[in-house]
Amino acid sequence: QVHLAESGGGLVQPGGSLRLSCVASGSRLSVNAMGWYRQAPGKERELIGEINSAGTAKYADSVKGRFTISRDNAKNTAYLQLNNLKPEDTAVYLCNADGITYSPYDDTPIVGRYWGQGTRVTVSS
Repeated sequence: QVHLAESGGGLVQPGGSLRLSCVASGSRLSVNAMGWYRQAPGKERELIGEINSAGTAKYADSVKGRFTISRDNAKNTAYLQLNNLKPEDTAVYLCNADGITYSPYDDTPIVGRYWGQGTRVTVSS
């Protein structure tokens, strides 16, 4: 089984910064691309960006220049640095991971996209 856990959210004033983390764990897990999304109240889930296993990141136009995605492959962890936060950045931030794990019963490889539960970011004065 694969588990993703986000952390680092909280309340921050406009113009402030936060660093979110997403840790993927699982038996014999190999993680490929990891992505960050956000969902604001009453709105659809929005892609922030993705990072591949080589560390190359791509971003949505709405966050370019303010948000940065990085990762530590040894820890199966992705990070999202949020800078110059605005009230409209208030949302639940979620990560996903494309990974391969193996069945404990017959060792069959299992390819899947896994999601965390999210961490809430509130930008308010």
